[in-house]
Order: sequence, then C-alpha cells, then structure tokens
Amino acid sequence: MTEKYDIIVVGAGHAGCEAAAAAANLGSRTLLITLDMNKIAQMSCNPSMGGVAKGQIVKEIDALGGYSGIITDRSMIQFRMLNMSKGPAMWSPRAQCDRAVFSAEWRKTLESLPNLDFWQDSVNAICVENNKVTGVITELGVTIKAKSVILTTGTFLNGLMHIGHTQLQGGRMSEAAVYGLTENLAQFGFTYDRMKTGTPVRIDGRTVYFSKLQKQDGDELIMPFSFLHNYNQTFLKQRSCYIAYTDEEVHQSLRTGLEDSPLYDGTIKSIGPRYCPSIETKLVTFPDKDRHQLFLEPEGESTIEYYLNGFSSSLPWKVQFDSLRKIEGFENVKIFRPGYAIEYDFFHPTQLNSTLETKLVENLYFAGQINGTTGYEEAAAQGLMAAINAHLKNNDKPEFLLTRDQAYIGVLIDDLVTKGVDEPYRMFTSRAEFRILLRQDNADVRLTELGCNIGLASKERLKILENKLQHRDELISLFNKQSCPPDKINPILQKLQSAELKQSVKLSSIILRPQVKVNDLIDIFPKLSKLISSYGDKAQEIIDAAEILLKYSGYIEREKLIADKLKRLENIIIRDKINYNELKSLSTEARQKLIKINPKTIGQASRISGVSPSDISVLLVFLGR
Repeated sequence: MTEKYDIIVVGAGHAGCEAAAAAANLGSRTLLITLDMNKIAQMSCNPSMGGVAKGQIVKEIDALGGYSGIITDRSMIQFRMLNMSKGPAMWSPRAQCDRAVFSAEWRKTLESLPNLDFWQDSVNAICVENNKVTGVITELGVTIKAKSVILTTGTFLNGLMHIGHTQLQGGRMSEAAVYGLTENLAQFGFTYDRMKTGTPVRIDGRTVYFSKLQKQDGDELIMPFSFLHNYNQTFLKQRSCYIAYTDEEVHQSLRTGLEDSPLYDGTIKSIGPRYCPSIETKLVTFPDKDRHQLFLEPEGESTIEYYLNGFSSSLPWKVQFDSLRKIEGFENVKIFRPGYAIEYDFFHPTQLNSTLETKLVENLYFAGQINGTTGYEEAAAQGLMAAINAHLKNNDKPEFLLTRDQAYIGVLIDDLVTKGVDEPYRMFTSRAEFRILLRQDNADVRLTELGCNIGLASKERLKILENKLQHRDELISLFNKQSCPPDKINPILQKLQSAELKQSVKLSSIILRPQVKVNDLIDIFPKLSKLISSYGDKAQEIIDAAEILLKYSGYIEREKLIADKLKRLENIIIRDKINYNELKSLSTEARQKLIKINPKTIGQASRISGVSPSDISVLLVFLGR
C-alpha cells in the first residue's frame, strides 16, 4: 500500500475503536486494521458497560468527546446505578447492552468518519528506523507506512483457549490468534509475559425455568452514559436479568472436573483476574461457602441467548453442562457453547510513558489488554488517550495528560506506567485517592472543556455543559436565599422522620439532612417548582448536580485542598536530571525501581512500589528543595 497515514491503529476492539475515532476526529489521516470487519467492538465476554469505577470511566470518555457512552446508551437494554446506598462518590452506572447492536453502532459510527480508512488483515511486525516506528507489515505481506502506530491487540497475541484438556488456538472463540508480533516487539527489547482471562457458558433462554429464578429489573430512572442524552431517553426495549444460586450438589459436580482443569493441572501458568474468578477458583478459594450467586443476563433486545455471569470456567464442557443442570431453574437447560479460559501475551506497562508511547520505540503506542488491563472500559480509555497523544505529537503540540485528581483515566494510566501489573488490572473506586472529586455526575465538569480545547469534544457539548452549570448554580443560589418556615416544612420532615423545625432556616440547611432530597421539597415551594420546571428534560440531571454540591461541598473543598498540595510534587520534573546510581542514600530497591521506570516527576516517583518517603526526601534534598 503506497498511501502513508498519520496514525495506524491495530485492532478494532474497544481500545482500537476509541483510538481510531479520536485520531480521525482530531484530523489525523487514520487507518484501522482489524482481522474481521464484522467483529468491530465485539463484546467478547459480558455484554455490559460500566460498573464500579468503570461507569465513571465511560462517562469520562464521553465528556472528552469519545463514543463509548453514546453507543452504550444506544444499545442499552437495562440500566442500574450501583452503590446508591452509599455516597455519590461511589455511585457507578452500569448498562446491560445488546451485543449485536453495540457492535453495529460502533461500525456505523466509524464508517461515518471522513479521515478513517479500514484494512482487514493481521499485523505481524512493526517497521522501525532509528528507534522510531515507520509503519507495519501485515500477514498478507503488505507494508503500510505511518508516522505513529497504536497497538490494541486485546487477547490475540499468541492466544490459546482452554476447555478442559482441549486447547484451541485463537484470540476469541472461532477467531484466529496473531502470531509473530510478540516476537517482533521482543527484538526491540520489550519484555512480555502471559495473562489469563475467561468467559462463561452461553445459555439457551428457551430452556430456563425463569419462574424458579429471582427477577432483577433495571432502575426506573435511567441515567444516560452520554451527556448528550437526557434522563430516561431509551433506544431499545428494556429487559430483566435473573439471579440464580449454586449449592453443594452443584459444587460436588464441579469438583469432579478439577483434576482435568487446566487451571489446576499445571497447564495454565499465567495469572488470571483476581476480581472475576472462574467458578472452579471460587470453589478452591472459598471452600466453606455453600453457595455462589449467579446472574443470568440477556445478550440482546430480542435474542434467546443468555450470559451466565459468575460461571466463568475452563472445566471440561461435559462437567460444565452436568453441573449447570443441577442449578435450580436450569434442570433442562441447553447451552450454545461452554465457557473457556484464554491465555495471551501482554507487555509490561512500565515500558510506557504517561502518554502511552513506548520508551523503547518512538511514536509506538500500546493501549488495552496489551498493557495488562482487563475490561472494555479500561481499554477504551487507553485507546482514546493514546490517539490524542499520537495526534498531538505528530503535530508538535504539547502532550495531553490527566492527573489522579482529574479523572479515573488519570489514575488508571498512572497506576500502569508507575506501578506496573502482576495480575490483570481492573479499576475500582478504592484505587483513587480523590474519589469525591471524581464522581460520575461531574465528568463533564472536569473534562469537557479540556476535550474541547484539544479539538475533540464538540462545541455542542460545551454549550450543554455551560447551560447545566448556569442552571445548577441558580438552583443552589435559590436554596441559599429561600427561607423555610416551620409550618411549611414540618409535615415533610415528619414524614421523612427528620427532626422538625422550631424556627425558620434557609432551605440549604434543610437539604444538608441525609433524609431530605430536593425532590421532596419541589411541591411546597412555588419558586423552586417554577425554576425546576423551566429546565425541561435536563431537570433531574441539574437537580442531582446541585444536590450533591449542597450536601457535600465541605468534603469536596477539603479534598480539593489536599489534591492541590500534592500537585506541587507533580510539578517537580526529575526525568533525566538525576543519576540514581550516584545517590548512595537511596535504598537499593528504590534505586533499581527508579532506574527501571525513570519517573517524570517527584509525584510519580513517590507512587512507585519500593520507593519510600525517605527516598523521596533524598531526591528533594538533591534537587535543593
């Protein structure tokens, strides 16, 4: 192919799709190379988006101008906001999606972008001159030139699937693996290892006794992932999920296959995800548990195919099948395919800069499971950030980084490049020091202006945000001005089991009470009712934004203050300024880690495992601080 591109994206999974879209929308001439045009943005495992901390990431991608939130909304068949019993810092949106619609919507979106071309092929090698990537070589023997290359290879690098003693080569069921690329990258000095993940059995819903299962409907209030959409705006028919349980009889049946499990006979030596274990791992890790919860989730709006969340397995197919039929509700169940485990190559992410550009080869970027992460959301975020930085670097513009107090995406990338991984990395709210700042409701407030400044988020998004902030602030102002007499508010307080008033107070004082919500007060204050009704379809979103600030402003300000103090360390650049071998006061472990990772700032150095506060003090003294 004689045509030269600005950016080549290898792989059309979640990372590749966001990368290709971002690069093209920013103005780069982009080529997306994929093994199969019909498997774009395939939901390889669970057909869902979001979840704890993952939902925040999807909303951050959307706020920056990515597409994951829009396409999640368009393919959503059930919505739930998780952790609603906790504070808003923990609220996490999750959507069950139609697998086929999700993929089709992504393809339609990508095909609409004028700067994006496609090539169906496998990449076996990268072209490098003077430690700088110049293109790729495909399995068809085609050399394609580019200024930058983004590798988003998912589970395809030397992928090997396991079902009992049966081994199948491939990156997903019925899809070929990619060979040669790992070995090619190793020639340039990259270190790699193996990881393992898995997926559950797929079930024929016509053979399930749903009356024996516990029905789980979605939330009545559907909150969109995209800030371009309104609350309760749906595109597909909503469906129910169901809860089932294993019992001791099921466990005994599963145990008969443990000696044939590749996880326990020594066949699989790589590390699997701790937070999404196989059913056989649950039996071994929690031998005293007499049952495990399973979620039966539909694969689409109208399909009979169901996904059994919690029953990931690499046991022989017959053991899986026989054990399933011992679960209440599944006595006569039929399956479309058994669960399987898959091993694949990944590259240690400490070999990356914070832009996701590799340290060894200039203009080469890694994103997604190639970096040791697990999950569609983490992958999509990396693809977006890699493409932004590839485009900016190609055009001699400053790099685009998100800090740990700006976004979960910032936490994710900083964890990867600073700490590395020893198991598949999954995002949790507990990984973020500033989760009160990083809420799902304010992703647009944090990031949309930044996305607009680099040319990715649209002016339409910025206008929507400006309107939201204006309405939010005028609602807060009303609460701070509106007097609240006892005779008007006490009947409501009594109903909500909150202490009654003896004298008038401002409405903002009442909303501080945990039992009281803004929606409880609308009908009794005409000014409030009139103002909120003027917000139309955005009313509930504005109410939520104002209520969170009213209730938690003290906590939010305190966390901002802490974040600002720590930011000073992020501004002290140390890369290429210190010869760590000369600093004898450093511990041996700290010296080795600092040399290996070569952190950019004191802040990043302080988060490296094995670098102690006293080591940081040594560095600050050396720098004269």
